Amino acid sequence: MIILVVGGGGREHALCWKLKQENANHDLHAAPGNPGIAELATCHAVDLSDLNAIETIARELDVDFTIVGPEAPLAAGIVDLFRFKGLAVFGPTQGAAEIETSKSFAKELMTRVGVPTARAEMFEDAAAAKQAARAFGLPVVIKASGLAAGKGVVVSGSLADADRAIDWMLTDRAFGESSSEVLVEEFMAGEELSYFALTDGYSVLPLAPSQDHKRLLAGDAGPNTGGMGAYSPVSLSPGAVNETVLLPTLRELARRDRKFTGLLYAGLMIENGESRVVEFNCRFGDPETEAVLPVSMLEPSLGECLYSIARGELLPSEAKCTVEGFAVTTVLAAAGYPARPVLGAVIDIPRIPEGVLVFHAGTKRDDAGRLVVSGGRVLAVTGLGATLEEAQERSLDFAEAIEFEGKQYRADIGFRELARRATETAKEKTTA
Repeated sequence: MIILVVGGGGREHALCWKLKQENANHDLHAAPGNPGIAELATCHAVDLSDLNAIETIARELDVDFTIVGPEAPLAAGIVDLFRFKGLAVFGPTQGAAEIETSKSFAKELMTRVGVPTARAEMFEDAAAAKQAARAFGLPVVIKASGLAAGKGVVVSGSLADADRAIDWMLTDRAFGESSSEVLVEEFMAGEELSYFALTDGYSVLPLAPSQDHKRLLAGDAGPNTGGMGAYSPVSLSPGAVNETVLLPTLRELARRDRKFTGLLYAGLMIENGESRVVEFNCRFGDPETEAVLPVSMLEPSLGECLYSIARGELLPSEAKCTVEGFAVTTVLAAAGYPARPVLGAVIDIPRIPEGVLVFHAGTKRDDAGRLVVSGGRVLAVTGLGATLEEAQERSLDFAEAIEFEGKQYRADIGFRELARRATETAKEKTTA
């Protein structure tokens, strides 16, 4: 098949890698792609905001279907455009994508259909939001309603912190129109889980569960980022998420003439075996995709499932996903990330050993042909193994081997899972 992948980050590199693993004969194209993707696909220079230019590429290539990776083109209506032009495309329409692009819309929808989530109130006025923060009690969560590249959430342990976050978002417009409205939300204790499911709008096919690490520093310290790493699978049981979260959400979206097709991603908070929704995303998460796809074995293949959904067909009733092995992804970030990433550093990647995958996120070739830093999150180093410990060791060893000035990374991806296993082992020894 001829397949166009829209995007140029680690998620899109992982998608291209998976498609080639399944079928080496796929003719892959990427818009715009990156130097890593260029080893698997033909890259086409294009501005992601120019939807007509992307549609022209798809038409001229006569692609069988297009996969849209990032949220911004989905929010801008790329799927609506492609469908209007009669092109098969994987992803939700602009209306369906509002499940991610407007947290207030998502919260209202969840409340209406009884999807378990935190109590929240929406505000456009800073003074009213500050008053609500005092009524909610501490800690309290302040969220920008719109897209904020994973950085629009502040967990405030004091009212002074909450006030600063509200002013930063509403008054200073930290995220532009995306922070013209904020949610003041009840804090949810527990452990987070990323739950991906392919959907045709009616049924769901979950992939391997994963856990993202948003904070910059080890032990979940430091500022929020777009994600410093992830691992998969996760031993936490999310419960009956399909029945209590995904299917009610899909039914309500369809009832509102916003039928959702593509990848529905529920960010869950799990406490005492119960799951509540933190947020929805309308596409593959990043960096979770770089850990999820290597361990998710689909029948039919991922490419076949995406193709069916892109054509408006139902997922095969026999479709299933089995999980094989473990994956740990360590993100290498630029100096100054997340506030002010320093770009241009030359990157040296040694020969990649067996059991390691390196996905490019923020890289480019300079005029001299050297690989250089071009974004905040630079590379995603995924270690594979029969155990989580083996996968983590491989990921860390190669993360350390890659060189560029100011490199930042966390050495503790998967730390909660390892701590949970240690606790369980200690319990077993005590009861033995």
